[in-house]
Amino acid sequence: MRPPCQIYYFGSVPYTVAWNWQHSLIEDRKLNPALDDVLMLLEHPPVYTLGQGADLQFLKFDPLKSPVELHRVERGGEVTYHCPGQLVGYPILNLKRHTPDLHWYLRQLEEVLIQVLRFYELPGERIPGLTGVWIGEVKVAAVGIKVSRWITMHGFALNVCPDMQGFEAIVPCGIAHRPVGSLAQFIPGITIEKIRPQIAKTFAQIFEVELIPPQVELIPTGII
Repeated sequence: MRPPCQIYYFGSVPYTVAWNWQHSLIEDRKLNPALDDVLMLLEHPPVYTLGQGADLQFLKFDPLKSPVELHRVERGGEVTYHCPGQLVGYPILNLKRHTPDLHWYLRQLEEVLIQVLRFYELPGERIPGLTGVWIGEVKVAAVGIKVSRWITMHGFALNVCPDMQGFEAIVPCGIAHRPVGSLAQFIPGITIEKIRPQIAKTFAQIFEVELIPPQVELIPTGII
């Protein structure tokens, strides 16, 4: 029997709400490692996030005068942008149940996205030395993680049908020579609602878990 993974589907969640919720879930699992894995799928209102070592040179604006929320967080990687139309996945996994290896975990997250693109007959691929998923020269998904005591937080962001204008104010992930795009460029009419079930199904296949409804209905305050 595959280990259970509680699945939460949300609409638009303020970044700090989801961030605090991840910390709470992680702390619970540090105290009780037997607790189930969790996968949250959601969207964020417009927000920029900087990885813990991210360079401010990749912002094209004064960080003290950010046009939208700006947060430095504990994940790896450079600056990225979240907004409606982008599907964000936050897996809270105990890698001791899977494979306790950070590179393995990053590649597995990428594989989930590559397999989903394959379902839509799109040639998703990796680029050696970089993290994320591309269709040709166009980056359509970013991956950034933090692992503490082999328990994961943060995760992936797939550009489904967002307004891409917010990306113009940054050098996404510090990669200046490759454009950022969305699935809507390749699949007219694609929506979050259409692709979300495929993301969940593929995640369960790649990580060999059984997705189950949450045992306790935890609704973070401040959801819009």
